[in-house]
Amino acid sequence: MEREQGYGELLDAARAGDGEAFGRLIGPLREELRAHCYRMLGSLHDAEDAVQDTLDRAWRNLARFQDDHGSIRPWLYRIATNRALTLIERRGRRELPTDLRPDAAATTELAWLEPYPQRLMGWTEQLGPETRMIARESLELAFVAALQHLSARQRAVLLLREVLGYSAREAADLLGTTVAAVNSALQRARAVLTGLLPEQTQQRTLGALGDAGQRELARRYAAAWEAGDVEAIVTMLTDDARYSMPPLRIWYEGRPAIRGFLVEVVGSYRWRFLPGRANGQLAFGTYRWDEVRGAYLPAGLDLLTLRGTRIAEVVSFLDAASPRYGLPARLDGEPAGGAMSLPPGPGCRGDGPRTTRRGTSRSWPLTRNRSAP
Repeated sequence: MEREQGYGELLDAARAGDGEAFGRLIGPLREELRAHCYRMLGSLHDAEDAVQDTLDRAWRNLARFQDDHGSIRPWLYRIATNRALTLIERRGRRELPTDLRPDAAATTELAWLEPYPQRLMGWTEQLGPETRMIARESLELAFVAALQHLSARQRAVLLLREVLGYSAREAADLLGTTVAAVNSALQRARAVLTGLLPEQTQQRTLGALGDAGQRELARRYAAAWEAGDVEAIVTMLTDDARYSMPPLRIWYEGRPAIRGFLVEVVGSYRWRFLPGRANGQLAFGTYRWDEVRGAYLPAGLDLLTLRGTRIAEVVSFLDAASPRYGLPARLDGEPAGGAMSLPPGPGCRGDGPRTTRRGTSRSWPLTRNRSAP
């Protein structure tokens, strides 16, 4: 049997020009690097570009890599974070319609926040319970959207410290700055995010609902759309619910406004809704009947934010490509009926709220309040 090469041997081989060894060295880190870049950039497309650029630079500069940590991981995060900072400087922040600045002119071309495919979150399964929960919470849409309100440097500091667990000194080293600058940026970032994030993460909300509760909510929502039952949809909403459809700028708030919009849309077409997940949240691939092709064709990806057992927000990403999110490119025929099939999520395998050492539930990575220098 061929002996498994260790880290040191793979690093030596990669430095000697062995591309296969380099691939094995960085392979386990590629998915988490993509997630890190997505948090920074709010775009899957930009994140994939940043990761590819990171790995290209790492390969070209591997001979100069100084292994001070017994791992290539901090070095890759240094490169990836700096590539993301460069992209933010060039492209600005990503938006959701509900977060548009009042001074955003109607003619201004906007870059929209993008959803994150659930199939790219499989790496979190290998993490410990608390680290896994933090990794998933930090990919939720509300958290990534809130990050867009931070400066690029504040974004990087908060993610390195609160999500990835680096000390202030380690973060300063990765960013080429001082511990004092890191601590100052973290304090300002926490202050901004505290006013933007909901009280509870979707991981905790879905965990409390459990597998059966999630399936039932998904079944009711899909059934209401497919039956053209506007009142049934509205009944599932919170009083202050929001509904947006990037890349359209318009959005609706409150049951009356959303009802008025749905009356125009729900009954005008025949719909199919396929349950799924994105960003660790409940989502639906939406399909609209096309008479010419005789099939239901993709109309977008609806990402739901729940509050208890009700829907607090729907973000319908009209440009989201269905296959990228594990959904079919078309649906033929009518709904088959029967039990609702929903991919596993929080509460489906015993995932529940994480707790502090004192036993109290907590939410959002920024509440971890590290003090290590």
